[in-house]
Amino acid sequence: MKGPMPATDNVIAKIADYAVNYQPDSELAFDTARLCLMDSIGCALLAMDYQACTKLLGPDVEGMVVPNGARVPGTRHQLDPVKAAFDTGTAIRWLDFNDTWLAAEWGHPSDNFGSIIPVADFISRSNVLGSSRSINVTELLEMAVKAYEIQGVLALDNSFNSVGIDHVILVKVASTAVVTSMLGGNVQQVENAVSNAWLDASLRTYRHAPNTGSRKSWAAGDAVSRAVRFSLNAMSGEMGYPSALTARGWGFQDTWFRGEEITLQRELDSYVMENILFKVSFPAEFHAQTAVEAAFQLHSQVVSRLDEIDEVLINSQESALRIIDKTGPLNNPADRDHCIQYMTAIALIKGALTAGDYEDEVAMDPRVDQLRSKMTMNHDRRFTEDYIDPDKRSIANSVQVRFKDGSSTENITVEYPVGHRRRRQEAKPLLVDKLRANLCTQLDKERVEELVKLFSDQSTLGLMAVDDLVDMLVPADD
Repeated sequence: MKGPMPATDNVIAKIADYAVNYQPDSELAFDTARLCLMDSIGCALLAMDYQACTKLLGPDVEGMVVPNGARVPGTRHQLDPVKAAFDTGTAIRWLDFNDTWLAAEWGHPSDNFGSIIPVADFISRSNVLGSSRSINVTELLEMAVKAYEIQGVLALDNSFNSVGIDHVILVKVASTAVVTSMLGGNVQQVENAVSNAWLDASLRTYRHAPNTGSRKSWAAGDAVSRAVRFSLNAMSGEMGYPSALTARGWGFQDTWFRGEEITLQRELDSYVMENILFKVSFPAEFHAQTAVEAAFQLHSQVVSRLDEIDEVLINSQESALRIIDKTGPLNNPADRDHCIQYMTAIALIKGALTAGDYEDEVAMDPRVDQLRSKMTMNHDRRFTEDYIDPDKRSIANSVQVRFKDGSSTENITVEYPVGHRRRRQEAKPLLVDKLRANLCTQLDKERVEELVKLFSDQSTLGLMAVDDLVDMLVPADD
C-alpha cells in the first residue's frame, strides 16, 4: 500500500512561496534590473557574430515553424518556448560578458533572462491572439528580481562547485520557480516544478582541464530550457518530489552534497539584484576583472619592455586561485577566458581585452605564453576575507611587474571592479556605451539609438509590451 507523500522540503517551500507571493518594491532593484536586461540583450546580440554560437540556434528540426512563437533576440527565429529559452540563454551567456554573482557558489543570474524573456514573449503573443494584454517590461523585471534572488541567495553559503556540480543547477531552480509562476502556477505547482529541477544536476567537468569546452557556453541555455520544460510539465499536472533535497540516501543532499544541508542564508527579497556585479568594459571571468584593470594601468609602463620582464606577481583571492589559475597549454577560447594569467598577459600587451582576444589568432602570439611563464600567483588572505565579507564583497587582485635589471612597477591593487555596486554610478554610462556597441553589430544605427533611448527611460520601458520590445531586436536581414 502506498504511503503518504513526505512534507515539502523547507527550501523548496520557501522558494515557491516567494516566487508566487512576493512583490518586489525596491527602486534600486528595479533600476538595476533594467540595466541587467539591457546588458543581457546586448550580450546576446554580440554573440551573433560567433558562428560557434549561431550554429546551435534555430528549430530543432530544420524548417519547423511555430506560428506566434517566441522570438530569439538578434535573430529571425520564432520558436517554441523551450527551444527559444535554449537559444536566448545560450546567446546571453556565450561570451562570458553578462553579469555575475560571487559567493560560496558563483554564477550568472542574468542567465535566467534566457527563460524569462522568451516565456514572457510567448505568453504575450498568445494573449494578444486571445484579446488579452501582453506582459509589460515592469512585470518581466519583477520576475528577474525574483530569479536573481533565488539563485544568488542559494549561492551565498552552498558551494556546489566543491562537490563537482555545475552552478547552472541554480539557474535551473530559479528559472523553474519564476517561469511556473509566470505561467499562472500556484505554490503547489511551483513546488512540483522546482523539485524536478533539483533532480537535474550536471557535472562541471566541461569547465576544467583537460575537458574545458564549449558546453560551458551553452550550459545556461540548456538549464533554462529544462526549466521551461519542468514548468510546462507542472502546469499540465505532473507530480513533484517533495523531499527531493532531504530524502535519506537518495535525496540531493545525501547523493550530491556529501550529506550537507542546503540552506538559505537570508530571507528572500531583492538583495541579489541590488548587489549584482556587471562586466562593463571587457569579457573576463569575474575573479580576474580587477587583475585585468590593474594590468591596464601598467600597460604603458611595460609594453615597450616585454623582453625585459623577469616576473609578473599576481596576488589574488582563494576562489580565483581555485578556478582560473592555469598553467600549460590552453586549448580553446573556453579555456583561455578562464585563465587569469592569459587575461592579464593580454591586458599587459594590448592595454585592452575583447572577446576576439580569446581566439586562436591572438593566442598564437608568442609574447602571450612567454608572459604567462613568468607569472607567479600568490594567495592574499585579506583579499579572501574581504571577498566573503557581506559588507564588502570585494574581488581584489594586485599586479606588479619586475624587470631583469632589478627595477619594478608599482604594485597595483584594484579591490572593486568597475561593475561592483560600490562603483555603480561610474559604470552606468559605460554600460550604455557597451549596449550601443553590442547592438551595432546586428542592428542599424537608427534602431540602435531608439533602443538606447528606450533603455534609458525607466517609465517608458516599464510600460512597453515585452513582445513589442523583442520585435525591435530582430535584424533587418539575417
